[in-house]
Order: sequence, then structure tokens, then C-alpha cells
Amino acid sequence: MRIKTGQTEGFRASLAVIAALLLLLASILTACSGGDSGNQDEGNTESNADQFQIIKEGETLVIPSDEISETAAFYPVTVDGTRMEVIAVKAPDGTIRTAFNTCQVCSGSPKAYFAQSGNTLQCQNCGNKFPMDKVEVEAGGCNPVPIFDKDKTVTDETITISYDILKENAKLFPSNWKQ
Repeated sequence: MRIKTGQTEGFRASLAVIAALLLLLASILTACSGGDSGNQDEGNTESNADQFQIIKEGETLVIPSDEISETAAFYPVTVDGTRMEVIAVKAPDGTIRTAFNTCQVCSGSPKAYFAQSGNTLQCQNCGNKFPMDKVEVEAGGCNPVPIFDKDKTVTDETITISYDILKENAKLFPSNWKQ
């Protein structure tokens, strides 16, 4: 079969459209699977879920203070097989606030975790919005579980949370959390 010039150009145009659609589909699939952005931009709630730091007895979670800003930072850890996460954020008064990334009311649900939305953290299970300047200030209700000063060591350089405190709060995270 012989293809005429006009048909060849049409065929090439069709191939170009198909290639563009495949690239678009690949971009969408990459975005849906988390891609490789690694950013903690406003509205981005994903920590590096494949990079859970394993904390064993006698070890600690150490968070560098210079990493903390007004944008919530999420620190995923695994303690005795339980996947969990710590939120750290700088409050308007300059203090660094920490909490476990699970909702006190919705705890037990796989979607009982918070994502940043503007200046709030929003529970992905019930939708409640919690002001970030209240992290570690309020306990009880639909808000992240606070990690108070008595439960961590804070220096100018680091925030350190012990295995014991992490282990004690692991019960707040169901086995299917964030899945």
C-alpha cells in the first residue's frame, strides 16, 4: 500500500498527538503517585512516606531546628513496626511547636492525619481545620496530639523526642494509617 504525501503528514500529526497524550498521562500518573517533588509546599501533605526513619529502643528522633519554619514539616518514623509521624512548625511567636500527626478525635481512622492548608492544619478524616499557632497549645478535641516540652528536649540546634515517648503514643496510629 502506498501512502500519499497528505496522508503521511496526517499520520505524523496523529503520532504527535498520541505522543503528547502519553506524556500528559505519564505526568498525571507521576503526580498521583507522589512524584519526586519532595516539597512541603502549602497544601502538600506528603512526607517522604517511603523514608520512615526506624527508631529503636534507646534511640531518639532528632529534628534540626533550622529546618523548621511557618510551613509544617512532617517527620515520618517507625517505632516497633508502627508507622507514625511528628509535625513541627514555627509559631508566630518564634517558638517551635511539635505534635503527633494524628487527630485526637478521629484517631484509629486511616485518614486521621493533618495536611497544611494555608495557615491551618486540616484533618483528612473529618475536615476540621486547626490553626497552626495552636499546635502543642491545645489538647483534646479534633487537633494534632501535642508533644509538650516535658516530652522532648529542645536546644538551639535540635528538638529530640525519645523512643519512650514515641512508643507510648504509637497506639494512636492504626496499622493502616495514611494508606
